[in-house]
Amino acid sequence: MEQGTNLSIKHWAEDDRPREKLLLKGKQALSDSELLAILIGSGSKNESAVELSKRILSASGNNLNKLGKLSVSQLCKFKGIGTAKAVVITAALELGRRRRLEEALESIKITSSASVYEIMQPIIGELEHEEFWILYLNNSNKVVEQYQVSKGGITGTLVDVRLTLKKALELGAVSLILAHNHPSGNLKASEADKQLTKKLQTAAESLDIKILDHIIVTEKSYLSFADEGML
Repeated sequence: MEQGTNLSIKHWAEDDRPREKLLLKGKQALSDSELLAILIGSGSKNESAVELSKRILSASGNNLNKLGKLSVSQLCKFKGIGTAKAVVITAALELGRRRRLEEALESIKITSSASVYEIMQPIIGELEHEEFWILYLNNSNKVVEQYQVSKGGITGTLVDVRLTLKKALELGAVSLILAHNHPSGNLKASEADKQLTKKLQTAAESLDIKILDHIIVTEKSYLSFADEGML
């Protein structure tokens, strides 16, 4: 619990008040550490919220994506961060991740494998387990729904082909894009990946539904079956 010795933002020096700076100059004028300081709210007798924020960011390589992966318990290991502050930080970074996803879905028409990666990376790119997803597209190449098929290893038995295609018909989808992640960072397609793609492709063709691509996603990159001529 914070004690009475904590220094609130209103007691900081004028040029060290992130809230006032945001109001006067706008959110773009603030550094990452200043924005984080607003979430933290107060520091301690020996360290301002900005200094504490700089210390936390430095430990995360000044990388917000890396910071966003820290659990509440990991954040609490920083001196000056209790459960309440850790929860606020976690919630704010999760909102940022979801905003990125929603912006991708609203603004991106699927025109390339890169646009698929923009949609799927925030969902599965940083997971420690594998997930398999299907994007259902209409005749304008817009995503009408994204659907998680399975968690865990990728094998053909994890995908109910009839259910997958039934859903496509219900949504009026004319094409599908398959996507799953490799937590290891390895971008090589396995035989199971290839077999599953072929299984869905063969079944979809009978209903005049196209499999446009299968994307393997990692944190920082992707492999596209279509780009590699594997479809």
